[in-house]
Order: sequence, then C-alpha cells, then structure tokens
Amino acid sequence: MRIVFMGTPDFAEASLAALVEDGQTVCAVYTQPDRPKGRGMQMSISPVKAFAMEKGIPVFQPEKLRDPEEVEKLRSLKPDLIVTAAYGKLIPDEMLAIPGFGAINLHGSILPRYRGAAPIQWAVLNGDQTTGVTTFYLTHQMDAGDIIFSEETAIGEYETSGELFERLKILGASLLVRTVHAIADGTAPRIPQNHEEATSVGRLDKSMSPIQWNKTPREIIKWIYGMQPWPVATMRLGGETCKVFGAVYTDHHTQEQPGTVVSADKNGIEVACASGGTVLITEVQKPGKRRMTAAEYLRGNPLKNLPLVPEAPESEL
Repeated sequence: MRIVFMGTPDFAEASLAALVEDGQTVCAVYTQPDRPKGRGMQMSISPVKAFAMEKGIPVFQPEKLRDPEEVEKLRSLKPDLIVTAAYGKLIPDEMLAIPGFGAINLHGSILPRYRGAAPIQWAVLNGDQTTGVTTFYLTHQMDAGDIIFSEETAIGEYETSGELFERLKILGASLLVRTVHAIADGTAPRIPQNHEEATSVGRLDKSMSPIQWNKTPREIIKWIYGMQPWPVATMRLGGETCKVFGAVYTDHHTQEQPGTVVSADKNGIEVACASGGTVLITEVQKPGKRRMTAAEYLRGNPLKNLPLVPEAPESEL
C-alpha cells in the first residue's frame, strides 16, 4: 500500500517512524513550510521533515493545498491511502478523493470529545480522568469522520500536558499502525460519531496563563499541570509575575479570600482558593531566573506579615 503521510510536530513524527518501521511504503511526506523560530529567528524544519530527509522520503511543503497544481502533484504520487497526524492544514475534498482507501487521521482524544486543536492539553485542563487517541476517516468537517479505532488511558493527577503528550504519541503511533493493517486487509470498521456529543476546543495562548484563584483546588491544580510545557500558569508574587510549575493539594481550610497567601515555609506557598480550600505551590520561576522550589524562592524572597492579600490581576497591572 502506497501511503502519503501528512504531519508536522513530534507527535506526528512518532507515527511516521512507526509506519516506516512497520515496513509500510511511505512514498511522500507533506509537512508545514519551514518557519523562523527562536530568539535568532533562524529557519527551523519540522520533526516530520527531519525524519523524512533522514530516511530519503520525498518531502513536500505547500503553502496552499487547494492550488490545482498541488492537487495534481498528489494525484501523480498515486497514493492508496493518505495518513495524517497533527498536520496543521485542512485537506481539501479534491485531495481526499484521490486515494482508493481514502484518508485517515490520528487525533489526540477520544472522539467526538475535543475536536480541534490542543485536545491533549484540554483533557488535563478540564480535569478529565481519562483520555486517549482515535483514528478516523477524514471528511469535509473537521474531526467529524467515522471512527476506526480508539484507545483510552488514565490521566495522572499531577501529570502535565507534556508528559501526557509523550505517552499519547506512542500510543497513537501503535494505534495508527494497527489501523493501516485493518484497512489493508478489509477489516477496518466505520463507526459514525455521535455529533450531539461533540465538543470543540481551540489553541492555548498566553492570556490564559494567570491562575484564577476563585476556582476549586482541583481546578487550579489541573490548570497548573495542563498549562505545561506552554504557555505555563502564572501568579503574582512580590510584585512580579512568576511562572508556576508545581503544586499539591492540602487538607487545610481558610476564611481568607481566594488568592491570599495564607502561609509560606519550607514546604511551599499556600494560597487560598474557592470554597475555603487551599493549594500549596511547590515550584516557581521568577522572570529571567531558573525554575526553583518554593522553598528556594522564599529564601531570597521572604513573604512577611501573612496573610498577604491578593495582588491586582495581571490584566489590571
């Protein structure tokens, strides 16, 4: 079976590598155009492109897939199947109609939940107990095609989005190989999605970083871990905006208003939340400094005369 693979980040690279290792014929790879990245704004290639170049697989990086020339280019490759994973572009119907076995995608959630971007992060941010990966047939509507297979996994209570991402990319790669085999031998199911149960999510951005202390302790804990590795949750401490990387639950209750620092010692910085609960911040990062434990932070930045009332929200500063 001749496969054209479309993907961009390392989540997709794991799937491409699994297909190649399985002995599948990947006749071409499509990935996003090279972009400037980092402080020096140097051109950077995607993980998928890097892997394809290493394996000698032809790479295509069109800006627009709808151009007639691009459609004909894909047709000339004579693919039996298009496989996509985190490509970052919608594939036009003209391309979806080319391969005899259609086009499939690997998605980082149990569809129809979390259609769209950042499904892995939102599963953590929303405090879900489980999530998973799904393979499905591509259609005109985003993430709405018939499901082939899905596989579920539990989310750790203190698992970051980045850690979950690493697990799901491996789980997804294995599921994708299984899916390609099932399509080749004619045993792949087509299970229509229940569109009434569908939810959609969007990308994260830095405006979402400030912790909303009027949430419950669990909502705050999941926000802190869900916002990693990017854009990272933040809080105001000592007149500065600090990134927050670690926090744990406490069994304490307080009458202080949400956002108030009620204690600060070698164990961490305890902050009031909704309903009288508290969370203990255990790892932070000051602007321009390295990540450090809350105890290390307090040695150089003691918080005196507790409780400390909440500082003004960052949007008001």
